[in-house]
Amino acid sequence: MTPHFLTRTLNRGATVFLLVVAAIGILLPLSNLLLPETSPLQVPTYLISLFGKYICYALLALSIDLIWGYCGILSLGHGAFFALGGYAMGMYLMRQIGNRGVYGNPLLPDFMVFLNWQKLPWYWYGFDMFWFAALMVLLVPGVLAFGFGWLAFRSRVTGVYLSIITQAMTYALLLAFFRNDFGFGGNNGLTDFKDILGFNVQAQGTRAVLFMLSCAALMLGFVICRAVVTSKLGKVLIAVRDAESRTRFLGYRVESYKLFVFTLSACMAGVAGALYVPQVGIINPSEFAPGNSIEAVIWVAVGGRGTLIGAAIGAVLVNYAKTFFTSGLLAPYWLFMLGALFILVTLLLPKGIVGTVQGWWEAGQARRAAAEAAASAAREDGISNPRLAE
Repeated sequence: MTPHFLTRTLNRGATVFLLVVAAIGILLPLSNLLLPETSPLQVPTYLISLFGKYICYALLALSIDLIWGYCGILSLGHGAFFALGGYAMGMYLMRQIGNRGVYGNPLLPDFMVFLNWQKLPWYWYGFDMFWFAALMVLLVPGVLAFGFGWLAFRSRVTGVYLSIITQAMTYALLLAFFRNDFGFGGNNGLTDFKDILGFNVQAQGTRAVLFMLSCAALMLGFVICRAVVTSKLGKVLIAVRDAESRTRFLGYRVESYKLFVFTLSACMAGVAGALYVPQVGIINPSEFAPGNSIEAVIWVAVGGRGTLIGAAIGAVLVNYAKTFFTSGLLAPYWLFMLGALFILVTLLLPKGIVGTVQGWWEAGQARRAAAEAAASAAREDGISNPRLAE
């Protein structure tokens, strides 16, 4: 990275965000591993897993903000890419169980033995190797997004129609993965994981490392998004968002730009899903539910569309509120509260939390600059006119 690249990509706010995420990614695992359980500063292991889940959601929100906030593509099916990345990692974790499953079959996962599968399906081959699973985490969501985007953008499907089609896509995948004969565990999905790269996935140290990797992935995803939106490519994406027809008239191949950023966003969502699964311990078809994708869009709207930082913060805040309110008397009313939150933010804070704060800050900066310019002009006028100075 050249200094010019870093200066262009990382402004003061972006640098502070990266430093905060890095501090969280280092201090929380160290507190969990090094401090005794009796210490008030020790972070319990269950909180490490919970916060790790929030970080994965923040990366998913970043991927949505990249296409929605900067390119105007409102995807209501991004949960599908998140789930596909999770299933790719889940297949690797299932292959690592070996003969330690309930039925002791060294090759077939327990659900296949239960359903009387005689051999491993061809699409499970290679998932006993981590590098292959990591490749599939990127490749499967990326290929699906590329194919879907190529057909949709080439046909110039935009706006609410594109949103409905993305929602239909994730619902179709939900129905497919619910089938027992599809080879992915049906309704129960994939669970009972044992090891990852030879380490016990339930061990305290493994969970701490997974949390650190999730923070590192969030930082890397943020830098990638910043590099895209601050480049010439990002300016074209914003032009597509604000005036697609005019941008196309100027000679830009709008479909190519939208296809690139949509595929990149899907790959980021797949990585988030892959990091999510070993920390949560299960992946099932419910992750494909259209409601999950809609909820992820709400995270971005609450935090601030088109800010990146706001998307990550919104994901953490909304999911923390979900954890807090769904564990008490208000649990049956959480969806109503989430809907009310979205309506209130849309009406009162249309730019989201971070976007509104940025607007206030910029307005204050403009007022101070104007006041300083007026004072400087008054001083210069007083010096040039000695009678006024007297």
